Amino acid sequence: MRPYASIPHNDRKHNRLSNLRMSLFFMYRGNRHARVDQQGAQRAGILEPYAANAGFVRADDVHRLVIHEQRAGSVDAALNNYVALHYKARHMSWLHCMWGVGASLGPVIMGQALAGSGWQGGYRIIGILQVVLTVVLLFSLPLWQTPADAGAGEEFTPEHRTISELLKVSGVPEVMLCFAFYSGVEGIAGMWAASYCTLTRGLDAMTAASWASLFYVGITVGRFFSGFLTMKFNDQQMIRMGQLLNAVGIVLILLPFGNALLPVGLVVAGLGCAPIYPSIIHETPSNFGKNLSMSMTGLQMAAAYTGSTLLSPLFGVLAQNITMKLYPFVLLLMLVLNILTVILILNCILHIRLIL
Repeated sequence: MRPYASIPHNDRKHNRLSNLRMSLFFMYRGNRHARVDQQGAQRAGILEPYAANAGFVRADDVHRLVIHEQRAGSVDAALNNYVALHYKARHMSWLHCMWGVGASLGPVIMGQALAGSGWQGGYRIIGILQVVLTVVLLFSLPLWQTPADAGAGEEFTPEHRTISELLKVSGVPEVMLCFAFYSGVEGIAGMWAASYCTLTRGLDAMTAASWASLFYVGITVGRFFSGFLTMKFNDQQMIRMGQLLNAVGIVLILLPFGNALLPVGLVVAGLGCAPIYPSIIHETPSNFGKNLSMSMTGLQMAAAYTGSTLLSPLFGVLAQNITMKLYPFVLLLMLVLNILTVILILNCILHIRLIL
């Protein structure tokens, strides 16, 4: 028996379970970090992913993997909030671009490990890389101060509110739906692209997998170039440009002109997704106040994970019982709902500012 055979191979089931627990975890963690100081959040972000990888190496079933995975969520919410508070939109775009680079390298490292010592070996390699990262971050802690050009200057105290209290804040339900529908677009587009290419367009499995990866290439490359575009355009403009580009990509996937436009459509759809998530996260302190930004960052990311957890499997049920041809139409529906919720958020924020 192979050394990794004790881990179930149903990746989509694991992803759903993982995302659900991560959603609950972000709701809790955002409120927890609202109570600790900046350096405390940074130390937690440094140490908890390392503890998570140590748990991965020792894990012998999928449920233990997910439990340890929750530890890695701390750095995500804390770092996003730190950048939103103290840095410019371009830094947020490049931060998420680096996530794409890491997410692309992870499967390569794991693939090499599976061909040799087993899946635990892949996490050992990642663990070694994180030890190096931990050392670098620990020595760089003195540099983690508010940038001189942040332009904030004003003091604020992170405020803790329960989830029910946050949901009463104007614009919060709308922004949660916005993140859920965006994750629906990204999750369905990425997870089901290969199935659509194979079952509907008649491509072989190898070509379908290669073309499906182009969507994530589009996101990663798009976030790199979005960083430069944010020097000229604000967050709202970047969101609208992303939504427009995403719509163009989905239409290219939908057009019945053979398969020539399909890979182009997947790349363009990925490019369109690129600026949406980072731009909305970067707007959090402006939309809801710096005192609520940590709690709101955690809540928004929880909504995003919940959306990908529920909407991607729901599409799978529809595709299995109706047809996979629904793929581009469901993507358009998710995008339209995302656009509508962004408009609702803007109206809520404008209403609050008019009152103040």
